[in-house]
Amino acid sequence: MIDAPWYVYIIRASDHTLYTGITTDLKRRLTEHQTGKAGAKYFRGRTAVEMVFTEPSNTRSSASKREAEIKKLTRGEKLRLIAKSN
Repeated sequence: MIDAPWYVYIIRASDHTLYTGITTDLKRRLTEHQTGKAGAKYFRGRTAVEMVFTEPSNTRSSASKREAEIKKLTRGEKLRLIAKSN
């Protein structure tokens, strides 16, 4: 695994949906989503339960591109990606 400054992540929400984003600090970002402080609007009305996938990236640009790729995947494809990473 690369010691990278940027990460792509997927969080499972309380309604079992999957949220994808990027960050430089995985723990801080999960906490932000869980507390609603600087979290995504996506988590209004639902709770961020757990981070189920992380992938390091060398640059913000490459992390953003990978985030866009993952967001285009179907739910089934995302679940397979998560399962493959564990």
